Amino acid sequence: MGNEIQEIEQALTQDGPNPALVDLPRLERLGEALTEHGTEMALALAILILGLVAARLVYKGLRKGLLRLMPKAKFVTVFCNIAYLSMVTIVVAAAAVEFGAHPVNMIRLITIITLVAIGMFIFLRPFLPSLPFKVGDTVKVGDLLGKVEAVTFLNTRLKTFDGKTFFVPNRQIVNDIIINYHFTQTRRLKIDVGICYDQDLLKAKRVLEALMTEDPRIKTKPGPTVYVLNLASSSVDLGGRCWVDNKEYWVTRCDLLEKVKLRFDSEGIEFAFPQLELHYRPDRTRLENNEVADSGQGAQQRR
Repeated sequence: MGNEIQEIEQALTQDGPNPALVDLPRLERLGEALTEHGTEMALALAILILGLVAARLVYKGLRKGLLRLMPKAKFVTVFCNIAYLSMVTIVVAAAAVEFGAHPVNMIRLITIITLVAIGMFIFLRPFLPSLPFKVGDTVKVGDLLGKVEAVTFLNTRLKTFDGKTFFVPNRQIVNDIIINYHFTQTRRLKIDVGICYDQDLLKAKRVLEALMTEDPRIKTKPGPTVYVLNLASSSVDLGGRCWVDNKEYWVTRCDLLEKVKLRFDSEGIEFAFPQLELHYRPDRTRLENNEVADSGQGAQQRR
C-alpha cells in the first residue's frame, strides 16, 4: 500500500500541478476585482456606449443642418468629421476617468489627439481621394441610376428608383463615368414635339413658350425659349428649353408634357406622326397604260 502511494505522488510530481488548481487564484483575483471595481466598470461602459451613440446622432444632425444652410460649402464635411472625432475622444476620456484614470492626463491626451486630428484633416485632406458625390445625391454610375444612401471605405450603397439596393465597389466607381444630377442646383429641361407641315408654326411656338412661362417652377433667368430643331420627313420638330431646380426636374417635365398635349389639342394644333401619302390620278394612269399598249403594238409591227 505504501509503495502505491509513493508511485501516485511521483506521477503527480512528474505531470506537474493541476491546471484547475493553478487557475483558482486567478479567478479569485478576478472576482475580487469585479467586486471592488464592478460599479466603476459598469458606469464607464455605459458612458462609452451612450456617448458614442449620442456623438453619432449629433454628427448626423450637424451635417444635415449645415448642408441645408450651406449646400455649396466645401468645409462642411471636414468640420463635421473633426467635431465627431473630438466628441468620440471626449467620450472615451470620460469613460477612462470614470474607471479611474487621472483627469489631468486625460485632458492632455484629448488635446494632443484633437490637434493631431485637425492637422491631418486640414493638411492631408487635399491629397486624399474622394468620390464626386455625397449621401442624398442622385447619380448615374455605369448603367445604374439611383440615390446614394451611404458611402463606406469599400463600397457605395445605391438605391434605384424601382426599390433595388446596390452595393457598388468604390474602385469600380472611380474607374467609371459618373453623372451627378445634384452637383448643380438647376438643370435644363427639354420639351421636344413635332407638328404637321400644314400647321401654324408661329402659333405653335407661342403656345409652347407660354406653357413654360406660366409654370412658376420655371426659372426666369435664363428664360424659356422655343427653337425649330429640324424639318423632318413627316414633321416640323420644335424644342422648348427652360431651367428648373434639380429636385423638381422630373415632376415638372411630366406636368409640362401633359399640358402641351392638352393645350395643343384645345388650340387645334395637330401633332405629327410617321405617315406615307399615296396620290392616285386616274387620268395619268390611263395615259400611261395607253403608252404601254402603243409601244407594244409598234414592236409587233416591226417584227
